[in-house]
Amino acid sequence: MPQSFTGKILHVDLTRGETWVEQLDEVLYRRYLGGSALASHFLLRDVKPGIDPLGPENPLIIMTSVINGLALSGANRYTAAAKSPLTGGFGEAEAGGYWGPEFKRTGFDGMIVHGQSEKPVYLYVADGGCEIRDASKYWGQLADFVQDGLEEELDDKRICILQTGVAGENKVLYAAMTNQLRHFHGRAGLGAVMGSKMLKAIVVRGKERLVPSSREETNGVVKWFRENYDQESDRYHQTGTAGGLPTLQKDGILPTHNFKDGGFDGWDNISGQTMANTILVNRGTCFACNVACKREVEVPERGVTAKHGGMEYEIIAALGSLCGVDDLAAIAEGSQWVNRYVMDGISTGVSIAFAMECYEAGILTKEDTDGIELVWGSADAMLAMIHKIAKREGLGNILADGVKKASEKIGKGSEKFAMHVKGQELPMHEPRGKVGLSLSYAISPTGADHMEAPHDPAFEGLGVLDNGLSEAGLIEPVDRMDFGGKKVRAFFYAQAVWSLYNSVGMCDFVGIPIGTLKLKELQNFINGATGWDMSLWELMKVGERANTMSRLFNLREGFTIADDMLPERLFEPLRKGKLEGVALDKGDFMKALTTYFSMAGWDENGVPTEAKLAELDLVGVGMELA
Repeated sequence: MPQSFTGKILHVDLTRGETWVEQLDEVLYRRYLGGSALASHFLLRDVKPGIDPLGPENPLIIMTSVINGLALSGANRYTAAAKSPLTGGFGEAEAGGYWGPEFKRTGFDGMIVHGQSEKPVYLYVADGGCEIRDASKYWGQLADFVQDGLEEELDDKRICILQTGVAGENKVLYAAMTNQLRHFHGRAGLGAVMGSKMLKAIVVRGKERLVPSSREETNGVVKWFRENYDQESDRYHQTGTAGGLPTLQKDGILPTHNFKDGGFDGWDNISGQTMANTILVNRGTCFACNVACKREVEVPERGVTAKHGGMEYEIIAALGSLCGVDDLAAIAEGSQWVNRYVMDGISTGVSIAFAMECYEAGILTKEDTDGIELVWGSADAMLAMIHKIAKREGLGNILADGVKKASEKIGKGSEKFAMHVKGQELPMHEPRGKVGLSLSYAISPTGADHMEAPHDPAFEGLGVLDNGLSEAGLIEPVDRMDFGGKKVRAFFYAQAVWSLYNSVGMCDFVGIPIGTLKLKELQNFINGATGWDMSLWELMKVGERANTMSRLFNLREGFTIADDMLPERLFEPLRKGKLEGVALDKGDFMKALTTYFSMAGWDENGVPTEAKLAELDLVGVGMELA
C-alpha cells in the first residue's frame, strides 16, 4: 500500500565521513508523526546529558512528517532540533518554504548529523544518497553568496539549500538557519550548532514522488480547503504578520523600549499597511500554500532587495518599537542584514534594546560601545550593533551570547533589563495584556516562545458553534485577562493542538484557530496520507506527548521550576499605552503555573508523574540525569 513516508532516517557522521540509513517501524511513526515529537524521541535517545551544545556529541536533527510535501496549504513545515547553545536545554525551531518537501522527495523522512568536520563542508542529498563535499570557498560568506555559488557549482537552480551564516560560524548563540534565503529556523541557536560542526549547508534535490495511501481522501481535504478559505479576507495574505501591529498598539500591548512601554508613538510608520503602501513589491509563499503571507520588499537607496524576502512582525517590532526606531526603511535594512548573517531577529532586537537601556542607565558608556550612541530611536545604532553582534566585535561579542549571559558579564544591575526566560529572549508580545501568554513564555521548553499556543484573543472567540477549537472541547469564551482555571484549560488544550501542528508539519496560519483548516479535516488528511485510522483523541495525544518529552529533556539537563519564571519587569506596571499601570500578578501567575502542572500530570515541581508517563507510553524514556 502506498504511503506518504518511507521511515528512512539518514545519518551523517562528519567526524568519520560516514553515512548510513536507519529504518523506523510504523508504530514509532504513528506514535510521533514526525516533526517535533519525532525529533524529541531522537534527542532523548541520542543526546547524552550534560554534553557541550557546541561539541561533536550534539547531533543536529532534522525531521519532516507523514504529510510534509503533499499538496495541502500549510503542510510544508519541518523541524530542526538539538541541544540549544543559547539555553543549554531543549532546542527546536520549525521552518516553512520548500526545503522540507524537496528533502522528502530524496527518499528520506529525516536526517541526523553527528560529529564535527575538520574543514568546512556541505552535504549534497540526492538520489537516495548523501555526499560530503568541500565548502571552503563558502566559509565566511553571506547567505546570498552561498545560495548563488552552490546553484552555479551544481548547475541547478532547482536545488534547495539550508544553510548557516556568518553568525553561525562565529557561534553567535542565537544564530539561525535559513532555506532559500527567506525561510528561517529562527530560535534556539541551531545555526551555531551547524557552525560548530563546520557544516555550511545541506543541499537537497529530490526526484521521488510522494504518494498518499488514498488520493481520494487527501484530494477531498485539499478541495475542502480551497472552497472554505477566502484569501481576500485573510489579513495574513493582505498585510502579513505585521498587519496586526495597529491592533497591538490600540490594545496597549506593542512591546516598546525593552518592554517598559505598551505603546509606541511611531507605530503607524512601521505597520504592515505602511509597508504594503510603500516598500512592498510582492507576496511570497511556501510550497503549495494559498495563504501567501510572506512579504517581499525593496528599498533601493539602502540596498534592500526582494531576493531576501521581507519582514515579519517579530523583526519589525524587535528592531523597531522595542528599540524606539520608527524608520521602516532602516528596519528593512537591518532585517536584511540579520537575514544575510543568518541570525534570530527576535534575539538580535532584544539584545540591542537591552544594550540601549544599559546605555540610558549609565551602565554602558561610549567607551564600552566603541563610540556608538546607543540611544532609543537611533536607527544608526541599531544597524551598527547588528554588524558587531554577527562578527563578535566589541560589545557585540558580549551581546552575541544573549541577554542572560550578557547581563551576567556586564553586571551593575543590568540583570533587571535582560528580558528572557531560560536564557531565550522574549518575543514581541506583551503578557500584561494577554495573560495566558505568560504560560507560553514560562512553560515553553525552548525558553520564551510566542508560538507555544494561541494567544488570549483567540480564546475570547470560543463558542459552541463553528469554532475551530470547539473540536478540542473548548466551547466557552474566556476573557484575555482571566487567569483562572478556565484560561489554563484553554491554554492546555490549545497547546496540545499547536504541538500537534509542530509534529505533523502544519502551519499555524493555516490550521485553526488562526487559519481555516479544521482539526477534523487535518485528521482526514493524515489518515488519507498514511492509511491509518487515527482519531482526534489520538492526534491530541501526539501533541501532549511532545510537550512532555521536551520537559523530560530539560529536567535531565538540570532545569527546575525556577527556570519557568518570568522577568521581574512583567510584574511591574506598563508605563505607557492603553494599559498604563497594568502589571501581571505574581500570585495569579504562580497559581496558573501549578494548575497547569496538575492538568499535565506533572507534580508540584513540574516533573511528569510515573502515571502520566505510562499514560503517554513514555515509561523509561530519557530520564537519565546529568
